[in-house]
Amino acid sequence: MKPEEIKKLDAYFKRTFDNQGLAVKARPRKDDSCEVFLDDEFLGLIYKDEDEGELSYNFSMAILDIDLEG
Repeated sequence: MKPEEIKKLDAYFKRTFDNQGLAVKARPRKDDSCEVFLDDEFLGLIYKDEDEGELSYNFSMAILDIDLEG
């Protein structure tokens, strides 16, 4: 993704979730997606989707079963 896209996504996540600890960062050696972090913890990936002239971004977050306990 382009740096300006990542910057807009970063601002969107911080504003939407009212949390300045969220950060959207470029992925090393990948340009089709970017990473989302909360402080230093990896949360998930954002994928860019262009279909029939429409652009959207999909956030994907895996939740481990052990994270649901306790």
